[in-house]
Amino acid sequence: MSADPSLRAVKSWPVEEALKVEARLAATPKTEGALFQTGYGPSGLPHIGTFGEVARTTWVRRAFERLTGLPSRLVAFSDDMDGLRKVPDNVPNKEMLAGYLGRPLTAIPDPFGTHSSFGAHNNARLQAFLDAFGFAYEFASSTDYYRDGRFDAALLRMAERHEQLRGVILPTLGPDRRATYSPFLPIHPETGVVMQVPMEEVRPAEDLLVWTDPATGRRHGTRITGGHAKAQWKADWAMRWYALGVDYEMSGKDLIDSVKLSSAICRILGGTPPVGFTYELFLDEQGQKISKSKGNGLTIEEWLRYAPPESLSQFMYGQPQRAKRLFFDVIPRAVDDYLANLEKLKAAPDAANPAWHIHNGASNDPGSPISFAMLLNLASVVNADGPEILWGFIGRYAPGVTAESHPMLARLAEHAVSYYRDFVAPQKRYRMPTELERAALGDLLQALRSLPADSDAEAIQAMVFEVGKRHAFASLRDWFGCLYQVLLGQQEGPRFGGFVALYGIPGTIGLVEAALDREAPSA
Repeated sequence: MSADPSLRAVKSWPVEEALKVEARLAATPKTEGALFQTGYGPSGLPHIGTFGEVARTTWVRRAFERLTGLPSRLVAFSDDMDGLRKVPDNVPNKEMLAGYLGRPLTAIPDPFGTHSSFGAHNNARLQAFLDAFGFAYEFASSTDYYRDGRFDAALLRMAERHEQLRGVILPTLGPDRRATYSPFLPIHPETGVVMQVPMEEVRPAEDLLVWTDPATGRRHGTRITGGHAKAQWKADWAMRWYALGVDYEMSGKDLIDSVKLSSAICRILGGTPPVGFTYELFLDEQGQKISKSKGNGLTIEEWLRYAPPESLSQFMYGQPQRAKRLFFDVIPRAVDDYLANLEKLKAAPDAANPAWHIHNGASNDPGSPISFAMLLNLASVVNADGPEILWGFIGRYAPGVTAESHPMLARLAEHAVSYYRDFVAPQKRYRMPTELERAALGDLLQALRSLPADSDAEAIQAMVFEVGKRHAFASLRDWFGCLYQVLLGQQEGPRFGGFVALYGIPGTIGLVEAALDREAPSA
């Protein structure tokens, strides 16, 4: 790929990050290009944050390649040599797993019975997850890297500088851990447990750690290399940066202090920490931090039930350094923002457009001639129990458009029905019109009856505006609020003219007549 210097002027956070990676490589040239990394703890399943981190890193990587013309790699690193700290709630054979607490995840039988170890099972889930979204990456297993000797030189360097490392780490610890801390975790030769014990001797020249088992009082000598010991996680992170020459890695706001400490460790080892990017964490509807244990977040499976993955990418792209609320109500806006950006991309490729990054510069997807918000309102009005009922209206509104010609629209129709059924229908509440609103609706009814049958959305919208202006509403916002609440049974909606064009003038006349005939519920 040839370099595209025009990207330098683009105001886009992935491009700005790519420029930082370019500057790093200019200071420390590498013939093999840039190494991007993302890391995972495979004791749990991939989640929406996993998607966000890989997607965002991918956008920076693509921008770097286009900007510089240089190659790059993305390594998805699994910390599968970590000891199992607790038995997860969502796995079978919990009693069996309880007998392996403290052992590396790759040294524990798979409770699902499908892979060689619990770590291998979760690694497979991670790779299937990344593959499902079409991410380009190289998978890396911590266990393999330790056992294959790829970290040996870095581990021996850690041993040589053991006391220097402790000097920067100990001030960050409480008094109890400070008394026993070592960046090394030997694997017990008999139990296989990852041991958190003080090192009595660290002998890099002999490739040896000397420590005592607190349970038995027996003294052990463990090799530093070859997978017989591993590093504590902050030291492990830094050691990996140093050993692999990682150029870029992003992380959440909750790891700011860890990044600082691991960067200091990396420098002690003789390396240069990667370019970093701190993204904000997600909040729930009440503004509380999302927690897997609380279950107060939105899962990736839930998002993909109600919207296409491109809309999730759109959500992840926007302002990653600002905390955002992640709950069901944000989905329709994310879908329509994506559709609007897709149209802009087809008209003119622009790296300031999120869709440019989502589609790696270009897309042939015809998108959707109908917004998701409009489809949701249509599903609400017709009480849709399947997408086929929507297609009768779609076909009249956009002749020649089919599920085959517009696959995105086909997916959106299915998502709209699911979203309507689960979120809109239970909240649907029609209210009675006020006297002012009743007069305006009567006026609207007459205007609709006099409209030409072939009126387009803009003409209908202009007519609706004129009707509202003829009545004493405090603002036109109140008039449109009346239309949504009285006619559609919801608090807000799309451009009303577009809805009428989609639903049809006769059908809309029926809605207004029904609203005017509706009787107030008895007290």
